[in-house]
Parts: sequence; C-alpha cells; structure tokens
Amino acid sequence: MGNNSQTRFFSSNFLYKQFFGHILERDDGIDAEQLSQLTLNSLEKAALYRKWPGIATLLEELEKELQRRDAKLEQTLFGCNFQNPLGLAAGFDKNGIAASIWHNFGFGFVELGTVTWHAQLGNPKPRLFRLSKEKAALNRMGFNNRGASKMKETLEKQRLPPPGSRSSIIGLNLGKSKITALEDAPDDYAYSLEILGSLADYAVINVSSPNTPGLRKLQDSTELRKLIKKLRRLTSCPPLLVKIAPDLNNKEIDNLAQVAYQEGLAGIIATNTSLDRLGLEKRIILQTGKPLSLEQGGLSGNPLRSRALEVLRRLRKNAGEDLPLVGVGGIDSAESAWERIAAGASLIQVYTGWIFQGPILVPHILEGLITQLNRHGCRNIKEAVGSELPWV
Repeated sequence: MGNNSQTRFFSSNFLYKQFFGHILERDDGIDAEQLSQLTLNSLEKAALYRKWPGIATLLEELEKELQRRDAKLEQTLFGCNFQNPLGLAAGFDKNGIAASIWHNFGFGFVELGTVTWHAQLGNPKPRLFRLSKEKAALNRMGFNNRGASKMKETLEKQRLPPPGSRSSIIGLNLGKSKITALEDAPDDYAYSLEILGSLADYAVINVSSPNTPGLRKLQDSTELRKLIKKLRRLTSCPPLLVKIAPDLNNKEIDNLAQVAYQEGLAGIIATNTSLDRLGLEKRIILQTGKPLSLEQGGLSGNPLRSRALEVLRRLRKNAGEDLPLVGVGGIDSAESAWERIAAGASLIQVYTGWIFQGPILVPHILEGLITQLNRHGCRNIKEAVGSELPWV
C-alpha cells in the first residue's frame, strides 16, 4: 500500500499538475514560450546525461509509467518500424535537444524541427499565446531554430543509434529560411536535408506554416513537384512526407493528394496550424488586448479538431488506401485519436493537447486505442485505419 501511494505521489502526472496545472488554467501569468523553454532546458540536460545513474533511473521509471507496449499497436510504414502510432508533432523540440529520450515519454515517434538551413531568431516576441479555456494556442514563432548544422552537432552529441535501431522513430521537419527567396526554396530545403538526412528515419517537407511569408505558395502542385524532385536527388534522402495546411479548399487538397501519389511520397501529414479563427474571432488575447481576428499566427489545439478531421477524410478519399496519412490537430483524448485513425490516419501526433494535459495523455491514448482494438476484434492497428469504426 505504501509503495503504491508513493508511486502515485511522485508520478509524472502529479508533478506536472503541481508545477504547471495552475499556470495552464490561465491565459496570463508565465509567458507560454518562456514556460516551454524552461522545460526544454531540463530535457536537454537529461538527454545529454541520460546514462548517468540518477538520470538513467529516472528516465527508466518514466518509461515504465508512460509507455504502453502491445503488438497490436506495432506497424511498419515507409520502411520504419513504429512501436506505437502516437508521436510528438514538430514545433516543440525545434533543435533536437531531447531526441534521445522522447521514447521515455511513451511516444512511438517524434518529429524534430522545424529546422531551416540558416539559423534564425523567428518573429518578434510575444509570439506564443495560451487560450486556456479552449485548450488551444496561437503561435507565430516563425521557424526560430539554431539551423541545420547546429542541429547535426546536437544530435551527434547525444550519440543516437543509427536509423532502424532506435527505441522510437525520429522524423525531421524541414522549412524554408526566411531570408531565402521563394524561387530558391528547393536549394534551401536541400541544403538542410543534405546535412541531416542520414540522421533521420524520415523527413517532412513543411510548406504549410502560416508564419513564414509566402511559404504556403509552395503547396502549389508545380512548386511542390520541383521541391520533391530536388530533394529526391540527394543520396542522403530518407522517406519524404509533406505537411499541409488545414485552410486549403477541396480542389487544393485533391491536387496535393495527386502530387503525393504520383511523386511517390511516403505520406502526408494533415494538418498544420490554421489561419481560420474557427469561431473564435472575437476571443481577446489578454497580452495584446486584441481579438483573434486581428492577430497573426496559426491556431492549434481543440478548435482545430473538426477541420483537421475533414481534411484527413478528403485525403483518404482521393489519395487511395496505400498512401500513409498522419493525423494531427486537436487530438487530446483517446477518442479523438481513435476518430482520426478510423478516418484514415495510420499515425497520429499530439502537441497542444499534450501541453495542456501533460505526459499522462500518452498512456491514456495508447490504452484507449488498445481497448478499442479489442472491442472491435481488430488484430492490429492497421485493420482500424480508414475503417470508420465508431468509438465504443
């Protein structure tokens, strides 16, 4: 009894709620970006010194608490063996500082970045805002990162096992440097991938962030084909996916699905953050005093759930059953995760929901998926993908 109580008392969920719970219940208080950076500073140290006895023990205990292993959750996609379908979306670990320990948090994969060829500071601060009541966030970070060369140094310092022999899959999210002209974008992406490609299990072409001027123009079929062909010529090119915006119309979504299929992409990630305010146009950002309708940046979190699901269903309908889809946007529960898989996602990612709920969200989702697979008599998660089986 005493040991169980002690385990619960010192669980990651308990500590997260104690340290962050009251902060995340309010829009104001500690700046959202500062809070993230404090967390990342700790994770960076843990990753570098993960083999030290005390830290190693802590990480092992964390994995026991958060990881859920079940053969039903395992699948192989684009040459990568995923232990489970749940990943951490790009945007949190922009510089790859904790690449070696994300599996300890229960994730089957992590997407590092977005990284650009040139290091850049990003947009002026403040640029990340909590919308606590709506379990959402507004960000206009602008691809702030240390650059591709620095990320390579960071990953090499962690002495990661090579691709194919890691505890979790590592993806690399690539963006265009702000100083690079749009017509030179293929070279910019290529320089980053040439530096980092050999370290990644897969790479993502991010052409959908709303916070780099002109970037979304690269979602145009002609421009995207140019970009894909440029990257494919690299000897170090891993499987390529593309990440798209939720604000595309049906024709644009269909065109992208066609390009992905014709060019042999490994998959599509749907979706990035939204420029649509999704019914929250009059919501005031406390730090600026302005309504969302007048604020720049992409909206993420629970309000995006419905639209991200619509885009995913449209892609599944037009891309065919063989092209893997990754669902992201508004996933903050086991039910919303199952909904995305049943609609056609082979993999799912979390970010904003994970921030608001903490590490416990990962085992909650994985346990929920296992329960649904059992209730529906599915032998593997692959049988549920695109099945439209209900949550029961």
